[in-house]
Parts: sequence; C-alpha cells; structure tokens
Amino acid sequence: MKERERLGSRLGFIMLSAGCAIGCGNIWKFPWMCGENGGGSFVLIYIIFLIILGLPVMTMEFSVGRAAQASPLFMYQKLEKPGQKWHIHGYMSLIGNLGLMAFYTVVTGWIIYYFVKFLTGRNASFGFDEMISSPSVNVTYTAVTVALAFIILCFDLQKGLERVSKYLMSALLVLILILAVKSLLLSGAAKGLEFYLIPKTSHITGNVVVSAMNQAFFTISVGMGSMAMFGSYIDRERSLLGESVNIIFLDTFVAIVAGLIIFPACSTYDIKVTSGPSLLFDSMAGVFNNMTAGRWWGTLFFLFMVFAALSTVLAVCESILAMIRELTGWKRPKGCLICGSVVFGLSLTTALGFSVLRFQPFSEGTTWLNFWDFIVSTNILPFGSLIFALFCCNPAGWGWDNFVHEANTGKGLKIHSWMKPLFRFIVPAAILFVYIFGLATYSWK
Repeated sequence: MKERERLGSRLGFIMLSAGCAIGCGNIWKFPWMCGENGGGSFVLIYIIFLIILGLPVMTMEFSVGRAAQASPLFMYQKLEKPGQKWHIHGYMSLIGNLGLMAFYTVVTGWIIYYFVKFLTGRNASFGFDEMISSPSVNVTYTAVTVALAFIILCFDLQKGLERVSKYLMSALLVLILILAVKSLLLSGAAKGLEFYLIPKTSHITGNVVVSAMNQAFFTISVGMGSMAMFGSYIDRERSLLGESVNIIFLDTFVAIVAGLIIFPACSTYDIKVTSGPSLLFDSMAGVFNNMTAGRWWGTLFFLFMVFAALSTVLAVCESILAMIRELTGWKRPKGCLICGSVVFGLSLTTALGFSVLRFQPFSEGTTWLNFWDFIVSTNILPFGSLIFALFCCNPAGWGWDNFVHEANTGKGLKIHSWMKPLFRFIVPAAILFVYIFGLATYSWK
C-alpha cells in the first residue's frame, strides 16, 4: 500500500474501535459467563479488571499502532531497537485474529439464523442443539457472515468500514435501550437484578477471577493487535488515554445493559442462567416465545445482536486484511477474496465441529469452538496484553518515555508520572499471575 488509509473523523475511530470491542463478547459470552460465575461477584471483578488492566493495555496498544503507523506485522520493527525480537508478537497477532474469526463468524451466523427465524415467524420450531448439529445451517449462515463482511471491506476505509460502523453502532445503542426498558418492566425483574448486580463474597473463587480477567480482555479485544491497527488509522489530535476511556465506557455500557435485558427476563420466566453458551439462544428464545408480542421483541433482540456481532467481525477482518495487504501489497478486492476464503475455511472447523468434524480437545463434550476460544481467550489475549505492557514500559522495549509522549499527544486525559508503577509493574505482574493460574487450573480433562 503506497499511502496509509485514514479514518475520516474522531467519531469514526471511536465507533470502529468500540465496534471491535462490542460484540458477542458483550452479548453472548458475558451473560453466560456471568451466570456461571456468581452473577454480581463476577461483574464486580470484571469491571475492576477493565479499569486497572484493560484501560492501560488499550492505551498502550493504541500508542504502539499510532506511533508506528503500521499493522501489527510491522509495527514492532519500526519501534524496537536493532536485534530485538518483539516483532514475533506481530505474527501471533495475525494468528489470534484468524483464530477469533474461526469461531466468531460461526456464532454470528447463529445469531443471523435466529433473527431470520423470529422475523419470519418460525421462532417456535427450532432449538440451539438442532441448529448447531445441522451442517447445512451452520455452513450457510457462516458463509453469509464472511461474505457480507468482506464485501463491505472491498470498499475503501471511509466509504466502507467507517460508514457502516457508524450506522451499526448507532442502531445498536438505540435497540439495546428499548429492550432494557422492556425487560426491566417484567414481573420478575427485581430477583434477576439481585443476582446480577449484588456481589456475594462467597461466590468469589480463583476460577471466577481468571474468568473475569479473560473476559475483560476478550470483550475489549486487546492483546492481539486489532486496537493497534485502528490506532494506526488516526491522527494525533486527541490523547489516547481519553479515547480508551470512551471506548471502554461504551463497551462496558453495552455489556451491563445486555445483562439488564437477559437476567430479569430469565428470572421472570424461570430460565436457568447457568446454561452456558446456549443461554442467549434457547433461553432467550424461550423468553420471547412466552411473551406478548414475543415474535417482534425477539426480532428486535436478535437484530441488535446481529449489529453487535457484525461490528466485531468487520473490525477484526479489517485487521486481518490490513496485515495481509501490508505483507503482500494486494489491493482491497484481491485481499478480501483471499482473506475471506481463508477465514471461511478456518471457520468450517467450528461450523462442522458439532456434526461431521467432531473433535474433543479437552474434557468430554468440548469442540472446535472450545479449542479456538482456548487459543484466543486463554492464551493470545492475555499473553499479548503482557507483551504490550512489557514493550511500552521497559527500556528493553520501546520505553516509558516514548510511550507516554505518544499517548499524551493531543487534547484529552493524560498519563501522569504517578501512574508509572501501575503501568510498568502492577499491570504485567497481575496479567502474568492470573494467566499462569488460569493455565494451571484449566479443565484439561
């Protein structure tokens, strides 16, 4: 690429970065992780990790991208000292983005399928297990997701991804508020809110802490270079700590409001909140099927989910595309065709993993989805976040002074000297401890 593409506005950057963060991690994964890990206790630890770990790492990742003006594959080469090997993480970033799309596009396809079912009035004749065990349904809707994403990405950055992200995110925020008001007026809302919002110390365990940290990194998409990618698309008019606060606030707002939709509804209709990945699908479908005008409320809910999931698919696929284009020099259409084909091929493992490509990587009942999620959520996201922290804050990497100069350039919130111990010592130490603890206690068998 001869000249680096630019986003047209600050709003476009915020919406695009928030779109990358806001998605299935907020609406699909966050509620069932919350349901399985003690409700309010999980929410509290999750928010703490977002503030003390997620915010610093996002600021560091944006800074590296903006300073280097390159994709994750090449950004370290521009900032590291001769002979250093930090750039190896750039290749891990590409693997992480591909691994995420290997299952995320399938989950997005599930959401589109449920939306179509509710829209066409066939919402009482299907189920989650039936859907995931159908090769034709999984492959078809995964193909729709991948094709839609890369068709949009064929256009240049401002006319394609930036414009679509603005519309998607605006519609998403309106829909989620409408659905939350509807759910909070249900008869069992108080009981659901008690479970969801009131922490209980007895529910806090080591596994809950690990799950909360991994979910914090997953939901804001830090650690695998996507945010650095978007940082490379913006100018230096705004400081990056302030922009990170805005994006994390939007991301957390959507996640919390998603819980305000789901848990009052589950309590009202006596749906188990510990049903895992199917919570969003079978449980919420059951809620809407028992609700007055449920077909249309269900249609709105899954439309909102489609917008949330697609915003992330678009953002991460743009990161993949940008890395491959910098590596090869391909134009957008050619890059989209080849990258889309690779993403679709990888996603077939998950799409067919519940039927013809059965694979149990860990304990009995695990699938390709668990494998890819383990690679991305349990390893690449926290490990990548650790790399960014070490690279930005140590003399052996880019260095604290260089990082702070880049992060503080422009108007907005600044990083101050008293924050240095948090960024340089507390953040990497906490990430490393929880990462190792998570691997040691992972359910391998």
